[in-house]
Order: sequence, then C-alpha cells, then structure tokens
Amino acid sequence: MVFLLISLLPLSGQAAATQSLSQYQLGSGDVIQITVFGQPDLSVRRRLPDTGAINYPFLGEVKVVGMTAPELEEFIYQGLKGDYLVNPSVSVSIEDYRPFFIDGEVKKPGGYPYQPGLTVDKAAAIAGGYTERAARDEIKIVRSQGSQTRTLEATRTDQVQPGDIITVEQRFF
Repeated sequence: MVFLLISLLPLSGQAAATQSLSQYQLGSGDVIQITVFGQPDLSVRRRLPDTGAINYPFLGEVKVVGMTAPELEEFIYQGLKGDYLVNPSVSVSIEDYRPFFIDGEVKKPGGYPYQPGLTVDKAAAIAGGYTERAARDEIKIVRSQGSQTRTLEATRTDQVQPGDIITVEQRFF
C-alpha cells in the first residue's frame, strides 16, 4: 500500500503542472497550432508576435494574447460556425512556450526554453547551477498575467511558468 502511494507521487505533480497549463494564457513568443479538422486551409501554425494578434482566414486579425487555448478554440469555432462551416472541429495546441529567464547567482544567466513541470531548482540546473554565493532561500519570480506584472517570493520547488523572470539573490556571509 505504501509503495503504491509513493509510486503515485510523481504523477500528482505532473497532473498539477498539466492542470495549471490548461489555464495558461497565451503570450507573445508562444508558438500555437490551430487545426480545423478536414480543412487544411484553415489549419495554421503561428508564433505570437509582440502585438498579440494573428491574421486568421475568414476572421481577420484576432487578438490571442491573454486567451487560453480552450478560449481561442471556442472563439474560432464561433467565428467559423454557420457562415463558413456547419459544425467545425477546432483544436488549438501550444507547440512551443515562450522562454523563461533566470539571472542573479546562477552560473549561466539568460533565457531558456520552457518545459512543462519546470521548478525553480530545475531552472537553476538548466542555467548551470547555483553559484557559491547564491542565497537559495531568497528567490524572486516576476510573472506577467495579462496586463499585470507581479513579483513573487519563491522557493526552490515552486513551479516556473513561461515568460517568468527568476532572480536568485546573493547570499551575504
């Protein structure tokens, strides 16, 4: 029984990461795939520009930044339904997430590709690890959500989201 519970622990973390990504708001730099089944001319792959809008067949310019993938699916479905298609089957997937950035007391600060399930510790490992002077209990994340930007106190096990800016502070001896 204990073995079963222990073996399920990694799955619960993955489920939490997947659940938070279902509410993920699209942002500039993300690459999305819009598929309308049976309609190859309406299926497109786009990197979202800084303007936050893409040009989509029959619908024109669509502001997608700030929407979730399910919200964009519904928007395209409603736009195509009736005039163009009877009952379109629309799918929106995120092919590539915008990068996260890490600076401060890590060996290779910079921007790196986001991976679902990424924690602060994993982000630091991708950036070459912590320096000797890193204050591992003084980490901040700057996170943008829509038009708002928040600065959060973080722990090493906190989840990183696409576009986050992680700062590892310097420890004073």
